[in-house]
Amino acid sequence: MSNAGLYLHIPFCRAKCAYCDFCSFPHREDAHARYIEALLCEVESQKKLWAQFHYDTLYIGGGTPTNLDTALLVQLLTTLLSGIQPDEITIEANPGTVDESSLRALRQVGVNRLSLGVQSMNDDELATMGRIHNAVQAIEAIRAARLAGFDNISLDLIYGLPGQTLHTWECTLDAVVQLHPSHLSLYALTLEEHVPMAQRIAQGDLPKLDEALAADMYALAQERLAKAGYAQYEISNWALAVTGDADKRFPRLASRHNLHYWHNEPYLGLGAAAYSFDGHRRWGNTTDLDTYMENALRGEPCIDASEELAAEEHMDETVILALRLVDGLEYAEFEQRFGLDLKKVYDQAIAASVEDGLLEQDERGIRLKPQALLVGNRVFERFLRD
Repeated sequence: MSNAGLYLHIPFCRAKCAYCDFCSFPHREDAHARYIEALLCEVESQKKLWAQFHYDTLYIGGGTPTNLDTALLVQLLTTLLSGIQPDEITIEANPGTVDESSLRALRQVGVNRLSLGVQSMNDDELATMGRIHNAVQAIEAIRAARLAGFDNISLDLIYGLPGQTLHTWECTLDAVVQLHPSHLSLYALTLEEHVPMAQRIAQGDLPKLDEALAADMYALAQERLAKAGYAQYEISNWALAVTGDADKRFPRLASRHNLHYWHNEPYLGLGAAAYSFDGHRRWGNTTDLDTYMENALRGEPCIDASEELAAEEHMDETVILALRLVDGLEYAEFEQRFGLDLKKVYDQAIAASVEDGLLEQDERGIRLKPQALLVGNRVFERFLRD
């Protein structure tokens, strides 16, 4: 039985952040209980369709899942975990929505990995982003998580913020390293035109984004985190290196759920706006909250987007996703999966990327050069054959 990842989307939050373009709904407390009921109905309706997979990871994201009443989350997890036994169970949380009591309840029901959206350790930057927490609350949330029994804690950070300096970013990195999380995800700020932060920049209320400065911030993070004992295993992700990692392709504290995505393996997404991939077809649920709940409660499909991947598309996406990993893609893996020689299928793309110094290859496989990790899209587009 093949492994797959299971993702549940909880699209609620206390307040919409100024940069956020995710499917999330603030001030919809009236829908919380009904949504969990609908989500459990969708879980039930998908059981037979996905019975051929073993779900070794479960990821609950949002939105802010911990914006829900803890009792609802416990109800959801208790029901769900009666039928599956994932090795890694992650829940996202905002530091302003958790305490030791709520975290202990989640830990006791089976959650063993916590992903905290810290984003910055600078209160001015947090206010600009519209976050509901401050740096002290972030520190307190990490302390509470450890007291509640969590020893696998991941922190999200954002760099390239308007007005952020190399010094304030350095201070955030230093503060975070002192907290000794097991995993870090660092994302360069990207903005859709309609979000409040983009509109403030367009109006001149905030400084324009500086791509060159963001690149310097990324390089600084690579340097500081390596010195602090973190192994970079993906373009945006670092895991604390632990004894025995030297003989492993990926650090043991890497996000096993996200590795399903980067290896282009099957995953089932449930909830409003969630996407699924069964190895051949990809589909997404409606982003309309009320439509999702009505359909799920009636046992009807919630899908509003679907595509069947041609063999070439599947191969292209597999290569591109694997190149996000620092270790890249092995020739043997590609041949085992598709029955073809990677070097022959993508000879021109490989040659061009090696020639311009962005890609390296050896007898084992191909990978981005360290200096190319931040500009990987220049390489990825060459592996799209359409």
